[in-house]
Amino acid sequence: MADCIFCMIAEKNIPSKVVYEDDRILVFHDLEPQSPVHVLMIPKKHISSLDDLQTEDAELLGHLMLKVKDIAKELGLENGYRLVNNCGEDGMQTVKHLHFHLLGKRQMTWPPG
Repeated sequence: MADCIFCMIAEKNIPSKVVYEDDRILVFHDLEPQSPVHVLMIPKKHISSLDDLQTEDAELLGHLMLKVKDIAKELGLENGYRLVNNCGEDGMQTVKHLHFHLLGKRQMTWPPG
């Protein structure tokens, strides 16, 4: 999608500090980190939100989820981490491209927000 900032990052039109990349997903550091480790995990395919997933996206989402543990290990999150997805207006989704926040290296609180 031409005006999607995450699509532009995935297409390398906007620089990012990449942690991991393959042909289906990109993981990069958040510009406004909310914890000592805060990366964003995105599919390269534009999907607006969890609500817009289709049956054919199951393999892509499964691939992304299976990479979480590997990325967490690479980032030294051996003591735990939090994976967050914001969906829709009430969920505070600000970028309309499916993404997951992987946060760690501090004690998380509950309830969140």
